[in-house]
Amino acid sequence: MPGAGAAQGGQGQLTPANRFAIDYLGVSPELSDYVTTFYHFRCDDEKVSDIQPAAIGHLSLFPLGEGEMGLPEGGVDPSHRVNLLTPFSRAAPFRVDGPFHAIGAALSPLGWAALTGLCAKTHGNRLYCADDWLDPALTQTGHALCAAYRAGEKDAAQCVAEMGPAMLAAMQPLKPGHPELIAATNAWLAGDFLPEIDVLYAASPYSRRQTQRLVERYFGLSPVALRRKYRALRAATLLSLPSLTIEYEAQIGQAFYDQPHMIREIRLFAGRTPARIVDPSSPYLTEMLNKKNLRQVGLPIGSEEDANDSQESKTA
Repeated sequence: MPGAGAAQGGQGQLTPANRFAIDYLGVSPELSDYVTTFYHFRCDDEKVSDIQPAAIGHLSLFPLGEGEMGLPEGGVDPSHRVNLLTPFSRAAPFRVDGPFHAIGAALSPLGWAALTGLCAKTHGNRLYCADDWLDPALTQTGHALCAAYRAGEKDAAQCVAEMGPAMLAAMQPLKPGHPELIAATNAWLAGDFLPEIDVLYAASPYSRRQTQRLVERYFGLSPVALRRKYRALRAATLLSLPSLTIEYEAQIGQAFYDQPHMIREIRLFAGRTPARIVDPSSPYLTEMLNKKNLRQVGLPIGSEEDANDSQESKTA
């Protein structure tokens, strides 16, 4: 396994784009409120190195590969066969001894809460062994799927087909009113690059203090910090498109005090400066900033279809 300094060492030498692939796999209607996307990552290099943007929670199987993730507050967490990546407040580097194959689910805030029951603030910024935190039947399924994948008995699509029902069976209901607050927070984040805090409080049936506490529980950050994180991630997502409409470019520019501020924020949360977001040497970052991973909170000011149309028109 790579040394701790390797995982904490920032950008460094990253895995070249032509060495890996990521496929997105479908989410069943029953899971669509809980999982934003399933994915299949593979790289057969002996060493894999890249940066994970400030992330939502993930349940991820590592049938091949062992490594570690650098933590924002220092130190590292080792990987496991069945991993629970908790919501991250900042970008984090990771290194893996390959070949590295991962099959995972990106969890919405509702999915995180229903699957884990954990406070995203208390448990944020960690790579956990899922066996220690999740339903034993689910993690046993995960280990069995890892073994079947390594043996060539199941492919990624077949693993996802079994993971989905196992995840759904492990979901627990939230307290009445809490799913509605999560939905209201998602809608608030989707409304603008830097939405007004009072708009969220006005949409919440709870007091300001209780709203703040619940947002921290389910999203990992206070409303002020949360909108800052998603402002940077959305800007990075739009900048990762093949090209950008004048409208979106103007909205990004207006969302930050000035260009140096934008560069610092995107680097903190996405792990790259804007100039390197579309750098072909950082493919993992580009894929993790795919708009699929922000589906629950949407793209700002304008529909996702607008962004799709923009992307398709630039690549035609």
